Amino acid sequence: MQYNDEKSNIITENNNIDIAEKNLLVTISYDGKNFHGWQIQRNAVTVQEVFQTALSKIIGNDFDVKGCSRTDSGVHANMYCVSVRTSHPIEPERLKAALNRWLPMSVVVLDCKRVADDFHARYSCVSKEYIYKIWNSEVRNPFLDGYALHYRYKIDENMLNEAAQAYVGSHDYTSFCTLDNREMGDMTRNVKAFSVVRNGDLVTMKVEADGFLYNMVRIMVGTLLRIQQGKIPADGISEIINKKDRKYAGPTAQACGLYLNKVNY
Repeated sequence: MQYNDEKSNIITENNNIDIAEKNLLVTISYDGKNFHGWQIQRNAVTVQEVFQTALSKIIGNDFDVKGCSRTDSGVHANMYCVSVRTSHPIEPERLKAALNRWLPMSVVVLDCKRVADDFHARYSCVSKEYIYKIWNSEVRNPFLDGYALHYRYKIDENMLNEAAQAYVGSHDYTSFCTLDNREMGDMTRNVKAFSVVRNGDLVTMKVEADGFLYNMVRIMVGTLLRIQQGKIPADGISEIINKKDRKYAGPTAQACGLYLNKVNY
């Protein structure tokens, strides 16, 4: 995990902290193929549900959990951060071991440490990085079923990488957001970097930003694939951003190729 030295809320051993209640940062990784995202839902199994079920077996109901981000059904996480507030005396390393005993094989705790009282997994975050994997071959890869989008037609990664640089910067990303019943707010996000690279038949798109709108990354990917198909001009992304209208961007790419890759504090 990367931290901004001036803004980091991670506690050092020399800090004075309240032992009555502690705030923990739990870093997990999960295979989202069989989950309906992070957040608890009715009649659907989510990562938060299995995480809290495991936590309750260890420390009872003495906890409050906050996730760093919503993730959609079928989306994966190489790194996902959770704030856990509790007054239970268990030490972080013991909690890590205990959680890994009770969690399903599709979820693992990578780290658990004590953090400052005002640390919040979501609101203390300064940026997130997502990757999107595309298996670019005429023949599908059975080992990537549910873990990468199978796209059988040619992808010019260099052309798409150049086109994607129009995403970089601070823009109103209304055109790249699925509108639903969520309260609408400021649609401006600062995209710090976007890259498209190939390793054999695997094409990976990577994007870092200070925040993301609902389905933003998947729409960015879908728009790049429309550029590859010649249905959107290679220099068309800036115009789509300026229109602030979802209908001008490409389709929402499937969830299977999307991974929350890194969370920076």
